[in-house]
Amino acid sequence: MHLSELILELKKRRETLNVTQEQLAEIAGVGLRTLKQFESGKGNPTLQTLTKLADALGLKLKLEVKAL
Repeated sequence: MHLSELILELKKRRETLNVTQEQLAEIAGVGLRTLKQFESGKGNPTLQTLTKLADALGLKLKLEVKAL
């Protein structure tokens, strides 16, 4: 899954749960600005940030590493 697809899935999940960006940022322990940038496709979140957001939304991330 590409980052843009991950962004879309996390945003859809947040909206399905009727959670605002402000609420998710607080629950996940990430900055609101970070979350807004991430959802708008402008940010470059760390794996730690992605994990916090996924956990807060009841999702699990699966890391896939491919050889070049």
